[in-house]
Amino acid sequence: MTKTDTIAELNLDVERLRKDFPILQTKVYGKPLVYFDNAATTQKPLPVLQALEQYYTIYNSNVHRGVHYLSQQATEAYEAARRKIAGFIHAAHEHEIIFTKGTTNSINLVAYSFGRKFIGKGDEVLISAMEHHSNIVPWQLICEEKGATLKVIPINEKGALKMDEFDKLLTEKVKIVAVTYVSNSLGTVNPVEEIIAKAHALDIPVLLDAAQAIQHMPLNVQELDADFIAFSGHKMYGPTGIGILYGKEKWLNAMPPFEGGGDMIKNVTFAKTTYNELPFKFEAGTPDISGAIALGAAVDYIQQTGIHAIQHTEEELIAYAYERLSAVPSLRFIGDAARRAGAISFLVGNIHPFDLGELLDKYSIAVRTGHHCTQPLMEIFNIPGTVRASFSFYNTKAEVDELIKGIEKARRILE
Repeated sequence: MTKTDTIAELNLDVERLRKDFPILQTKVYGKPLVYFDNAATTQKPLPVLQALEQYYTIYNSNVHRGVHYLSQQATEAYEAARRKIAGFIHAAHEHEIIFTKGTTNSINLVAYSFGRKFIGKGDEVLISAMEHHSNIVPWQLICEEKGATLKVIPINEKGALKMDEFDKLLTEKVKIVAVTYVSNSLGTVNPVEEIIAKAHALDIPVLLDAAQAIQHMPLNVQELDADFIAFSGHKMYGPTGIGILYGKEKWLNAMPPFEGGGDMIKNVTFAKTTYNELPFKFEAGTPDISGAIALGAAVDYIQQTGIHAIQHTEEELIAYAYERLSAVPSLRFIGDAARRAGAISFLVGNIHPFDLGELLDKYSIAVRTGHHCTQPLMEIFNIPGTVRASFSFYNTKAEVDELIKGIEKARRILE
């Protein structure tokens, strides 16, 4: 395969793919929707919508315990989705894939279950200054309960981790490192390979919040060698309310259950309960069956589109958006790391981000404004929040141009 052939294969037919997403045909205030809020949630392609409908109209039934036809059909579809996800992230075993409600639920599971067994008084948990609240609060809770200390890797003015400070903070007191792969606020891609290698040199496990990475770039858990990886279905073209925790078999086997109930048990008496094997030990109760099946359909869609082609297309679009935004008078970027993915955060002059976002909405442009569930990060930059434009492969340069026009109109009104 020549270099030219490779580049040609990476160029997606975006206009054709956009037809797979019904909501992109929506009009807002009489104008075509420009959707730049993909970091909050992505839109859903027809195969995902069809998978949801088919489950509820053709074989709606509970999984695992039924001997009848519908239950067996639902169980097979549910477990097929687990196999698809295991293959997508290159897990060594499909039982290392735990279905959860989303990234937040996955991180809470690890903080509670790992923390109960492996974190004690005087120990430390190491996170970064750019974490989402869902990768801060669960660790605060377990640290408070256990008498441990939460330590924070600082960032520089560009929104990149200070790795020399990480080296100093990484001591034998640290029981786990929990960091985001890609910042939801800044778009910074963190050097997770280096973080994992240095932590493992001291036998310290690492959890990656991959909620903003899984949809933008290839992710091979065996090559990364992360111990835990958390992500959400709705940020990768799947439904809300479903997510994944990947965990290495050795850790998941060593950790106690997170919740008690049906399916996570082998045998129950009033005297003692014997827990089920993986992955069911961490999947108590009736799961989000339709969500898991539809997430499998989303993975199929990503695989068919090509994750490398998605990454290439998005990187080109973000480079174009960055160049266009750079030319806007009084616009300043919040976070300007060398490696970025998914999102660009910015402020324009003294305009409050909420005011700018509200006016952009009137021009049918959807962006996210506020602190993006990263209040400590906003305090570091001493700002109330940002305007965040976040991108998917189905966005276009023409939509970026509309964003620039909208910002210019808003500037004339608000400045």
